[in-house]
Amino acid sequence: MNGEFDREFWEERYRDNHGHGEHGPDGPGEPNPQLVATAHDLEPGRVLEVGAGLGADSLWLARHGWEVTAVDISANALERARTLVERVEAEAAARIRWVRADATALDPHLSGFDLVTSHYAHPEGPFEKLVEHLADRVAPDGRLLIVGHDPSDAHGHAPHAGHGRAHVAPVEVAAVLGSDRWRVLVAEPRSRTRRRGDGTEVTMTDAVVLAHKVG
Repeated sequence: MNGEFDREFWEERYRDNHGHGEHGPDGPGEPNPQLVATAHDLEPGRVLEVGAGLGADSLWLARHGWEVTAVDISANALERARTLVERVEAEAAARIRWVRADATALDPHLSGFDLVTSHYAHPEGPFEKLVEHLADRVAPDGRLLIVGHDPSDAHGHAPHAGHGRAHVAPVEVAAVLGSDRWRVLVAEPRSRTRRRGDGTEVTMTDAVVLAHKVG
């Protein structure tokens, strides 16, 4: 991607008051709706969240009893996330471990998770490699949740519309998971509404894949 989404890009994005613009002054913002829809019925355990950003998903998971390992490539994002989450709820913050790492080069010891979740990752290499890498982190009988920008948004008004390689189809993600080890539970596009910083709303389409690793 010619460095477009490399570490330098994300460090700059999360420097000072930059970021996704979805967090409030006193907290990291709202969790991703696809995570809430998926995880609220799961028994809490160990979860690896890749692409933690400002910590909204990590906070939601910790509040609901999960032991969270929150990974992001940006040190600026993690520092801000830690501060925001501790400001909101110290008890939940104590259940979160913050780790700076590239999603496609995680430490081998980061494995055996009951849930591995990643929202809107923008790997520099093939998306399939990211899926394979995250799938290896899931424990037997665990779940893998990957949410991306659906290709139907590539030419619309949604954020990232102009970045063709930031999009992935659900069928492309599901195809990476071997049928002998995985049972794909969901592989579909889902629409959601996002409010921009100027107050206007835009409809976005997520590529959602949820899979169960056969024990």
